[in-house]
Amino acid sequence: MIKQIDARGKACPLPVIEAKRALEASPEGAKVEVLVDNEIAVQNLCKMAAQKQYQADSEKVQDGCYLVEIWKNGNNSEETVENGSGKDKETEDQEPMPEQAAAPSTGHGLVVVLSSDEMGQKDPVLGKLLMKSFVYALTEQRQLPETILLYNGGALLSCEGSDCLEDLRRLEEQGVKILTCGTCLNHYGKSEQLAVGSVTNMYEIVEVLTEAGRVVRP
Repeated sequence: MIKQIDARGKACPLPVIEAKRALEASPEGAKVEVLVDNEIAVQNLCKMAAQKQYQADSEKVQDGCYLVEIWKNGNNSEETVENGSGKDKETEDQEPMPEQAAAPSTGHGLVVVLSSDEMGQKDPVLGKLLMKSFVYALTEQRQLPETILLYNGGALLSCEGSDCLEDLRRLEEQGVKILTCGTCLNHYGKSEQLAVGSVTNMYEIVEVLTEAGRVVRP
């Protein structure tokens, strides 16, 4: 069984997410072929495959077009027959490793802190694009955060007109608490424009952070 995905022109992390979904929906032994238009996407796909102990091969088809092939069973059966190496035989004899369940957390569990509407520095346009991609990628994780705290510039992400609203709403629908600093909303004149989650205060922010099992700050 071969699943083909044309991810050319799609921004990170869409190629990886679409390939991951296809692999999860495919039976053991299936192959997923992904077309991408840049080498970074190739590296990201191969890294994802390695993390799941699948075999991945890539080739440049033409300028601006790369093909990444991923075998869900972790090896290419044709290569195993041809080279007969001990490594391939060992891989063939092993049972497929199940995905590890997310480790239980304590306190407030996993907390994600968004203190800006940009990710990183230097280029504001790139920073906003990266933040949008980060929030979208959160929706695709096996272990969702328990709480997302938004303060300072991050408070703008939960307001009307934000490019992240749809993804934040998806997270809220799945039980993630979206908490935005009320002082920050007032400062930016956005008190009436909160579009997802609820308003919080510094006391609650401190409480959530001090009791968090793990905190992620992009």
